[in-house]
Amino acid sequence: MSSTFFFKKKGNLKLAQKGKNTAALKRKGDGDQGDKSKIRAKKLISKFNEEISSDSETDGPIEPRDRQPHEDYEYDETPQEKKLRLAKLYLDQLKEQEEDKAEKDSFETDLVAGILQEEVLEQKGKLQRLVAKDLIPPDASEIRMLRGHKLPITCLVISPDEKYIYSAAKDCSIIKWDVESGKKLHTVPGGRKGTQDRHVGHTAHILCMAISSDGKYLAAGDMNKLIMIWEPETCKHLYTFTGHKGPVSGLSFRRGTYDLYSASHDRSVKVWNVDENAYVETLFGHQDAITGLDSLSRELCVTAGGRDRSVRVWKIAEESQLVFHGHEGSIDCIQLINEEHMITGADDGSVSLWNVNKKRPLSTVKKAHGCHGDAGLQQPHWISSVAALQNSDTVASGASSGCSHNSAVQLWKCGQNYRGLEPLFTVPVSGFVNSLKFSSSGQFLVAGVGQEHRLGRWWRLKEAKNAVYIIPLKRKLPTPEETKTAE
Repeated sequence: MSSTFFFKKKGNLKLAQKGKNTAALKRKGDGDQGDKSKIRAKKLISKFNEEISSDSETDGPIEPRDRQPHEDYEYDETPQEKKLRLAKLYLDQLKEQEEDKAEKDSFETDLVAGILQEEVLEQKGKLQRLVAKDLIPPDASEIRMLRGHKLPITCLVISPDEKYIYSAAKDCSIIKWDVESGKKLHTVPGGRKGTQDRHVGHTAHILCMAISSDGKYLAAGDMNKLIMIWEPETCKHLYTFTGHKGPVSGLSFRRGTYDLYSASHDRSVKVWNVDENAYVETLFGHQDAITGLDSLSRELCVTAGGRDRSVRVWKIAEESQLVFHGHEGSIDCIQLINEEHMITGADDGSVSLWNVNKKRPLSTVKKAHGCHGDAGLQQPHWISSVAALQNSDTVASGASSGCSHNSAVQLWKCGQNYRGLEPLFTVPVSGFVNSLKFSSSGQFLVAGVGQEHRLGRWWRLKEAKNAVYIIPLKRKLPTPEETKTAE
């Protein structure tokens, strides 16, 4: 009777047959033979149960017949087959890991190569990131206006980490703004004329500002021929540079250093070392008041010569200069795009692109901001400021609005190799756009606007606001086709 309830697997058929033989012996035997048969049968059954128990320890507990998977009846995996299967699985995992590692190494190699290539192009002045194609006009509600100065804003800078804006104005004050909240964090008040001996700060119109590439020093130049050095974090006055014989109209730190270049209406360019509080040298060449200056990493700077209608590239180490001509009017603003290209604006309403090695503009747009006045006496809008998103194909210009209160910030796309300017879109503002600066990441553009031009009082627009405008640079979303191509 014990031979009928656990014989389904193929390997147990012989044991089942032995059980039948045991039952037959029990029926035929007598006395002693029957006892021996019973003992033999008990041993056989006990041995069989041990085999079943051993199998169950290897393969897991026996499930009820109605729950046991059908596959268990068909095939039992031997230890050798199991080892082989696990070995194959392990090899497949190793292969997959090696493929992933190779793909990652390839990606990192390409990334490093791309970065190195960009650095080489940047040093050569040929890097041109294509940004303009993705820019779209911001909504009017997205443009923020920060008000705090009593008189027209003349200049501004953005901190290297893009958290703060420093603006200066004709009221002789400097204000530190928080970009995210738009709140005033600190104000350096201006002093009255004649109080420079006892007032810590500027007592004349501030015309220009610059901040070092690590954010350690902030420099500001004024109509009193002074350059004041400040600590940006606390707005604490550090020291003052004297030496110019006219208003200081341009300032720029050489990137990665504390060398400061200054330009003045006295027609000279001076070199200072701010970290050592030291004067270095003076360079001469312009025939009229210098109105703007800029520099990047190389030991050179570029200047706009105002009414002498020249752009000059100063090679500091060689103490030499290159003289360029192209505008028909006074050149009032200049900005480097990369180490070899720059943009200028003039009061004749034109905007020009230049190569620092070529004496004529690569491209010029006349009447870049249109004209104003009566039909017979139309005059082009005076280009009062320019800015460049460095190492990209995107630049901006700001116009003085003449006798109307409608002025604008115009964004431009530079053509390949900077041989053309294509208008992107216009951002309307009210007043004279006296200063423009892109954030280094290209996330926003800042405009310093006033009721008067930064260099004089030819017109005054009462309707305009003396304010800082933060203009977001929005990007269009990629199309499904572009996303698929990128992937």
